[in-house]
Amino acid sequence: MNIDLQAREIKPLRQTYAHVAKYIGGDKAASRYQEATLGAQPMVNFHYRPTWDPEHELFDARRSKVVLADWYVLKDPRQYYYATWTMTRARQQDAVESSYAFVESRAMIDKIAADVRSKALQVLIPLRHAAWGANMNNASICAYGYGTAFTAPAIFHAMDNLGVAQYLTRLGLALGDSSVLDEGKQAWLNDPHWQGLRRCVEDTLVLQDPFELFVAQNLVLDGLLYPLIYGSFVDDHVALKGGTAVAMLTAFMPEWHEESARWVDAVVKTAATESEANQGLIATWARDWSARAQDALKPVAELALGAAGARALEDAAALLAERCRKVGAGL
Repeated sequence: MNIDLQAREIKPLRQTYAHVAKYIGGDKAASRYQEATLGAQPMVNFHYRPTWDPEHELFDARRSKVVLADWYVLKDPRQYYYATWTMTRARQQDAVESSYAFVESRAMIDKIAADVRSKALQVLIPLRHAAWGANMNNASICAYGYGTAFTAPAIFHAMDNLGVAQYLTRLGLALGDSSVLDEGKQAWLNDPHWQGLRRCVEDTLVLQDPFELFVAQNLVLDGLLYPLIYGSFVDDHVALKGGTAVAMLTAFMPEWHEESARWVDAVVKTAATESEANQGLIATWARDWSARAQDALKPVAELALGAAGARALEDAAALLAERCRKVGAGL
């Protein structure tokens, strides 16, 4: 008995959805990122205006002073949609688990000097609350921003910040016990070193303009905090004093910050180059929030690095200023 297998080509009637084709032009095959992003923003046929904000529609670009002809120009260079984002983070989670297994199997935490371990806990554990603030801020950007290209990565970013807070929690439990979490919370609430940063974070929570919030949180606050803490403090200070395990168990944070900075910079640059009004507005926000954040982080830098803290903060500020210059939002 012979079986004759033949291949037949079935030509699709169209390459993608009509609302996606409108953005990419013609009958072209669209990527999964494009199909998950373009044209997904609700724009018409709203039943009512929100009673808590009757000046705006449920989804309204006028909530921001930044004006764009098309909010879909704010594309994510990482091309993240839900599937690619979750697969990337799953691989990184596997790397974190491998780091914990390596550290625990070699009892590396037991080899950290008591003063180094204490300093790591004193500096890192209160930052769980800063990461939670960043989570809430990016959820707000998703809720009140406009255009799926802008809002969808923001909710991914919100969950990434929740992950950072959880990784810091796990680090605290690895270096100590549950009491260190309570101590970190009390430090965040009462220790004078943290009150400037706490106030800065809490002031961002009530920002009404989603794009200003994006600049304040994702460009400025994170742009100063991550190089200062995970660069100058963890990698250049704690690791060199025998705390290599701490650097290994927080490796996700600087890696994630470097990756997400590509998205943040692309969004800011695209918006700033559309008009002089946008550029001036974004530059003003970046300058004002940078000044506030640097003042807020001075006591934190001193707590972490002592006399070297001021220089480390200056280095972080220089990196941020260069990023802002490149994206057209010079400080």
